[in-house]
Amino acid sequence: MLEMKTAQRIAVNMGTEVLVHAGPRLARIQPLRQAIVKRVETRLVDQFQRNRETSRFPLGVDEDRALIGVSVLHTAERAMSEHNLSPATRRALFKTLIQKLMLEGTDPGTAGQFEATYGTKPPLFLLLSPSKACNLHCIGCYADSDAREKKLDWATVDRIITEAKTLWGSRFFAISGGEPLAYRSDGKGILDIAEKHSDCFFIMYTNGTLIDNQVAHRLSQLGNLTPALSLEGWRGKTDARRGEGIFDKVVDAMWRLRDAGVIYGVSLTPTRHNAEEILSDEFIDFCFSEQGALYGFMFQYMPIGRSITLDLMPTPEQRLKMWRRSWDLIRERRIFLADFWNHGTLSQGCLSAGGFSGWGYFYVDWNGSVSPCVFMPYSPLNIHDLYAQGKNLNDLWGEPFFAGIRKWQKSYRQTNGNWLRPCPIRDHHAEFRNLQAQYEPEPLDENARAALLDPDYAKGLEEYDETYQQMSDPIWTAHYLQSSTSQGDTFRDLPEVK
Repeated sequence: MLEMKTAQRIAVNMGTEVLVHAGPRLARIQPLRQAIVKRVETRLVDQFQRNRETSRFPLGVDEDRALIGVSVLHTAERAMSEHNLSPATRRALFKTLIQKLMLEGTDPGTAGQFEATYGTKPPLFLLLSPSKACNLHCIGCYADSDAREKKLDWATVDRIITEAKTLWGSRFFAISGGEPLAYRSDGKGILDIAEKHSDCFFIMYTNGTLIDNQVAHRLSQLGNLTPALSLEGWRGKTDARRGEGIFDKVVDAMWRLRDAGVIYGVSLTPTRHNAEEILSDEFIDFCFSEQGALYGFMFQYMPIGRSITLDLMPTPEQRLKMWRRSWDLIRERRIFLADFWNHGTLSQGCLSAGGFSGWGYFYVDWNGSVSPCVFMPYSPLNIHDLYAQGKNLNDLWGEPFFAGIRKWQKSYRQTNGNWLRPCPIRDHHAEFRNLQAQYEPEPLDENARAALLDPDYAKGLEEYDETYQQMSDPIWTAHYLQSSTSQGDTFRDLPEVK
């Protein structure tokens, strides 16, 4: 066993590379891990302090970015200390996810070529739903999934990922559905996609019910695909939305993944009925301490998809309380827990349509329809038509509807828009309606078409927007745009939410 001084010296001289190349025994040495974490966290906080005077972001935004960076660091440390990760998972965690994606970012040569042509950085990632098929029938499903098989063929999925790598330098892909594990084409599935593109890292949003021992073992051998398992809270809330017995099946899947040495997380859908439950101390302890989830994503219920209703949306009051609670958890417990609406400060606002500064993504569904965002179900073009015309993913960039959204994003940021309300379709519904009327993208399904034709839907969202703006603007101004200094290395306390 290495002595403490030796471990600290290695940490200082070699940093995280030690954990990348170390054998299982060395990687589990507690003094080594703690020395690395302490050194890197200190550097993150010092960098935050040094950059205050020259940063192009408001002080509160820089604090959020520093805090989420610290949470990523501690998440990696927990993965090594609390989980017997498979060798392939350990390599993918440090070499692909942390080193290539988080530290190095997109390939500079490829990104430079894109920027020279289009005047901005390329999209950061793609979200794909290769199949609409699902073995469940969840209430309010955004994709309106069912057992019917609608899918992209294997060759198209492979081409999309290959082009994103070669044209944009992307190495991160999110897979949704339907149920990703239900996808089959030419005898291949999602796990084969991850194997084919071993230089990339994939996150798969899954209901977890198809993760048996064989799937868990295959994931441990791949290492570059992490499942985010969907939960709605405790058994009662989860089974009420997803079906009887689903909660227990998800818990079983978690244990299989942990035994196989796979990194996994949770995907939570806050609604008006579970917003407090899923962020309670008891449920957070259950997910992250007892079950071993290493990260969490929150996708607040959006009124799209099956059985559209505004009544499931968290109220503006609940949304702000989730904002406060999520940052408390990130700061105090160093948990990586991302909320795509409440944490717009981490992404400079809206991510859709590729993002006006390149910090964004596109969504491609099972029909080949390309949309700005998975929660904006309107498409101006189809990937099959694009390819039939001899074009490629770069040709998405100039499409007028996408360009119009990016123009709105840029204008909103330049006028000091509130990044606590970043979403065009949800937080600025009137502006979205104007964009939709101007460019006339096709609704992805009849649900999306019906939403456009429903005056009560538009009125309800616009009233929601107005109320949330009145509640969140003071917090944006006082907490994010102010210029006071933070105290110590734990950053400032968040304002109270009434």
